[in-house]
Amino acid sequence: MFHIRVERLVRKDIDTVFEALSDHAGYDRFAGVTRSVLLEQGDEEKNGVGALRHIVSGVVEFHERIVRFERPTRMGYLIEKARPLPMRHDRGDITLTPKGDGTLVVWESEGHIEIPILGDLVLDRLAESRGAGSFDRFLQSIESA
Repeated sequence: MFHIRVERLVRKDIDTVFEALSDHAGYDRFAGVTRSVLLEQGDEEKNGVGALRHIVSGVVEFHERIVRFERPTRMGYLIEKARPLPMRHDRGDITLTPKGDGTLVVWESEGHIEIPILGDLVLDRLAESRGAGSFDRFLQSIESA
């Protein structure tokens, strides 16, 4: 099982950070994301609960469904489909808190790469290190925008 946790102070106000994180179709403006498309709009807000996004980062593709949307402090998602590696995604949660002249962002993701033995021994650890680095670079991009 992998568990990714990134905690970073982003020197932007909470509304700006939340907008950048919730604008799914705009993710491709960030380093590491090569394509990002909003496939289905949310129930009450375009990027809110129910929204489905398709994100491509190199050879990895995800379909992520928004399951929690509490503007401007929290957003939750689940990865419904991943390629090229099968994945069970149990939780994705982004929490924002105003702090000083910026916003404290805590981003957590938990799941498991579903390839027997190899997933447990190698791929979950790889997902942790790559995922943490990607999340951190994503937040750096928001801060420097």
